[in-house]
Amino acid sequence: MRILAMIVLMVGACWMGAVVAGGTAETGAPLVLVVNQWDANLSVVDPVAGKQVATISEETTEVHGHEVAASPDGKTAFVPIYGSAGVGKPGIDGHEMLLMDIASRKITGRMDFGKGVRPHCVVYDPVSKLLYVTTELKNSVTIVDPKTLKIVGEIPTMAEESHMLALSPDGKRGYTSNVGPGTVSVLDMKARKAIVVIPVTPGAQRIAVSRDGSLAFTADQTQPRLAVIDTKTNEVKQWVTIPSVAYGTGATLDGKWLVVTMQSGIAALNLQTMEVTQVLEVPGKPQEVLIAPDGKTAYVSSMVGKERGVVAVIDLGVWKVTSLIEVGKGADGLAWAGTIK
Repeated sequence: MRILAMIVLMVGACWMGAVVAGGTAETGAPLVLVVNQWDANLSVVDPVAGKQVATISEETTEVHGHEVAASPDGKTAFVPIYGSAGVGKPGIDGHEMLLMDIASRKITGRMDFGKGVRPHCVVYDPVSKLLYVTTELKNSVTIVDPKTLKIVGEIPTMAEESHMLALSPDGKRGYTSNVGPGTVSVLDMKARKAIVVIPVTPGAQRIAVSRDGSLAFTADQTQPRLAVIDTKTNEVKQWVTIPSVAYGTGATLDGKWLVVTMQSGIAALNLQTMEVTQVLEVPGKPQEVLIAPDGKTAYVSSMVGKERGVVAVIDLGVWKVTSLIEVGKGADGLAWAGTIK
């Protein structure tokens, strides 16, 4: 059961937080971590109280992080510092990943990649107990030992702009969405090599894997549709039309639904019929999906212009936005650090 609990924390936005022994002092409940791009900090959210309880500054100027993962013990957040611009755009290239102590709200370590590589998506794999970080300007995924912060390997993606990463439930395969090329790289995580690069669309974004590992999903940035990739054949199996251009996805714990963040809100995609049955309104532009380990709730970060950020709390039983948690400007990457009793 413990392994299953860890596995269910993988979602399409790029993170993998582990179920851990930490939590808030007030309730013992899990913490939700939110990377705020424009504030260059990390929000620490108590999801039971429904509020932000602290922030941790990245202590950077001009550059900022986008994504986050939590250590297995729930004590540390890993935040790669991507840079100052968007994917494929000119700007300052980030070269480090920060370690933040969640309890003290301080930076306790820095890992330097040696040069500007635009490190972006960080994934903790409970199977290998390693961190995988997309290093965009190297067309690779860099492998890091989270205990020593040493680089222990690298996996070429064979494509440019490998921005996001999702792992199969068993940790054997990795899937990167390569934004500009509009492709998906399939990686053998153990052999540390690319298996194939799948042509998908003129422009892609985030990527997610189904709970049984049979499908991968990425969003077309040129049309309102999702690509459904068969992970056995490594080919696009079908296209699913959605109400508007999508961004992030995350499968529910029971494997029946895919939560989709779109320009026009949040969609519920039935994975049996491949049809959208619900569309929920949220302010701003929804970004990343985080499914709670109890399977009852989804958390979705949203950028409300550059002046505000929120996390929408969705009751998956009735498909309703129950609350909005105010966080920082440019709310983006999400991760868990805590247990659900």
